[in-house]
Amino acid sequence: MKNILSFVLLFLSILSFSQTKVLSWNLENFGKSKSTVELNFIANTILNYDIIAIQEVVAGYGGAQAVAELNRILNTKGSKWDYIISDPTSGNSYKTERYVFIWKTKNVKLKGNPWLERKYHLEIDREPYFATFEIDKKAITLVNFHAITKNKQPETEIKYFKFLPAEYPDLNLVFLGDFNCPQSHSVFNPLKKAGYFSILKNQKTSLKKNCKNNNCLASEFDNIFYRGDTLNYKNSGVIPFYNTFISLQEARKISDHIPIWFEFTLR
Repeated sequence: MKNILSFVLLFLSILSFSQTKVLSWNLENFGKSKSTVELNFIANTILNYDIIAIQEVVAGYGGAQAVAELNRILNTKGSKWDYIISDPTSGNSYKTERYVFIWKTKNVKLKGNPWLERKYHLEIDREPYFATFEIDKKAITLVNFHAITKNKQPETEIKYFKFLPAEYPDLNLVFLGDFNCPQSHSVFNPLKKAGYFSILKNQKTSLKKNCKNNNCLASEFDNIFYRGDTLNYKNSGVIPFYNTFISLQEARKISDHIPIWFEFTLR
C-alpha cells in the first residue's frame, strides 16, 4: 500500500511539473516610463507563470533596460528567470518595437537562437518573433506578435500567418500576442482549418479609458492559437489587474491591455 501511494504521489508530481503556463501581455510603451513600483507590480502579476511573452517594448533607449530590471526583480522573488529580447522590428510605416520572452529556467530551456521572421517583413510592419523552448524534452515554438492597429486593418498582416506552419513543418508553432483583431474574424479561418484553436472566445482584453457600469474592457484583441494535435489544453484565462487600482487611469499606467494565459501539456 505504501509503495502504491508513493507511486501515485510521484506520478502526480510529474504530471504537475509537465503542465506549463504561458502568459502573453502587451505592456504598453514598455520602457523608461515604467517606474520601479510599476515594474514590481508587473513582476508580481506574472510570477506564477513559466514563460512570459511581452509585446510593445520600446525599441530605443529604455526598452531593453526596463526588461533587464524586470528580470532582476523577478530573480529576487524565489525563482531563477532568464530573458531574450528581439532586435527592433523592421517595418517603416508604423512604430518599430521589440518583443521579449522571459522564462523560469527550472522548468523551461531555450533552444537555439530566436529570430524575427524576415520572410514577410515587407508585408508585416512588426514581424513576429519566434523562440523555441524545451519542456520535458519536448519542444514548442512561440510566435510573439503585435499587429498594426484596428484602423490600419491588421487582417492584411495576419493573412500571412496561414503560410507559416508550412514554412516550418518541423516546429510546433503557437501564435500569441496582440492581434488587434477578434478570433472570430475570417482571417483566422485558414489556421483553424489547419487544426488551430484559440484559447479565448468573446473575451475582451483591452482597457477602455473609462469604465461604464463596471464594464472596463473594450475590444477582443489578444489571444493564443495552438494546434489541438500537439498540445493538451488544460486551462486559460485573463488577469483583470485593473481591479487592483482605484481608477482605470492608474491601471493604464501599467498597460492598456490585460494579460492572457494558457495552461497546457505537450503531447
